[in-house]
Amino acid sequence: MLWRTAPAQDTTYLSLLFLGDIMQHDSQRKAAYIPDNENYDYSQCFRWIAPHLQAADVTIGNLEVTLAGEPYAGYPRFSAPDALARDLKRAGVDVLVTANNHSLDRGRPGLERTLEVLRAHQLLATGTFKDSAERATQYPLQIEQKGFRLSLLNYTYGTNGIPVTAPNIVNLIDTVQIVKDMNAARSQQSDIIIVFFHWGSEYQSQPTAWQKALARLCFREGAQLVVGAHPHVLQPMEWDQSKNHVVAYSLGNFVSGQRPRYRDGGATLRVVLQKISTSKQACTIISAADYHLQWVYRDSRQRYFVLPAAAFETDTVVVQPTQSREALRQFLADSRALFSRYNTQVAEDSLDMFRVWITSDSLLLDHPVIRMYKPSREEKPEVAGWYTVALKDVQTAIRVATEITQTTPYRHAAIVRVPKRRTRQSSPR
Repeated sequence: MLWRTAPAQDTTYLSLLFLGDIMQHDSQRKAAYIPDNENYDYSQCFRWIAPHLQAADVTIGNLEVTLAGEPYAGYPRFSAPDALARDLKRAGVDVLVTANNHSLDRGRPGLERTLEVLRAHQLLATGTFKDSAERATQYPLQIEQKGFRLSLLNYTYGTNGIPVTAPNIVNLIDTVQIVKDMNAARSQQSDIIIVFFHWGSEYQSQPTAWQKALARLCFREGAQLVVGAHPHVLQPMEWDQSKNHVVAYSLGNFVSGQRPRYRDGGATLRVVLQKISTSKQACTIISAADYHLQWVYRDSRQRYFVLPAAAFETDTVVVQPTQSREALRQFLADSRALFSRYNTQVAEDSLDMFRVWITSDSLLLDHPVIRMYKPSREEKPEVAGWYTVALKDVQTAIRVATEITQTTPYRHAAIVRVPKRRTRQSSPR
């Protein structure tokens, strides 16, 4: 009998998270201003969404402003404070694409300073370049994480008619150039090639024929992921599992000052890569693709917060007043209706939700932190106790449990899993 030894296999995973338009209108800048020290702080804006961003191995977003310094301004010629980059990094963003119609809002100085600020805050960036030498050595951008190598490309349809000042470069959508760049990406022998476009028609919920043609071109040239921004509203997502391709035509607004219906939120696209390696070869596939909806909430003090929308769907404590809750539910209904009709194999994340169990017979319901998470007394077969509102992910639950134990008299809390498709909770663990 002849025995054959199969090559040892090693299976690894990498999670990617993609964000839509990161904007900074004047109302957002004013909300982040701190009069005491004449500085800016955006950390409160991202506090609710940060655990979701940090849970991914690599988080990539579209920076649709310049960091050109003072005078700061919103639309139509954006220049945001450097604190925006700092707080995006702290919230969990790793990479920003910079080729969009606002790349040249402050001309050559703005383009170059934006790249300098991003580098200073250890954010990778691509799409715009100081000169041709920088592009030649840094493009396509290679991202290495957990044994995976990614190639990222980025292009925009235009720059609002503002000409590029030599020697700067803004990657414009040029199919001849894209084919050349895709050839360079293939030569990098990455596990996956990603193309992030700034394209499409503003405020339209369906991709144009041009967007679809560009996506097909990229897939034909070796890309596995195509992600889009610019319309400021959501457009469909498609996952062709047989071809190992995912396209998200528009992720809408990640954060902005826009409040009209459809424009007050967006989606984050989560893609999980699976790589099976042997001593002879490696194969990488897309093993999961789903989305989270996120909504931008402006409270009565005109402060902005990016909320994981599903986690706050039934909230009546944080989101005030009633009109705001109605706007959130309208955004969820509109987004789910669009995606349920037009998405292909990309569904809303169906992971279990969580609650925090507070181990106490009585509770100080007037305490502001306790009141925020709306605990209720519930008798369980396993244990009786106080349980917070449902939380979207375990990272958020951990943060809430930590906040409770550090800022209230209660020093013991546990995380309880709430399966979405079952009404019975598991016991605290």
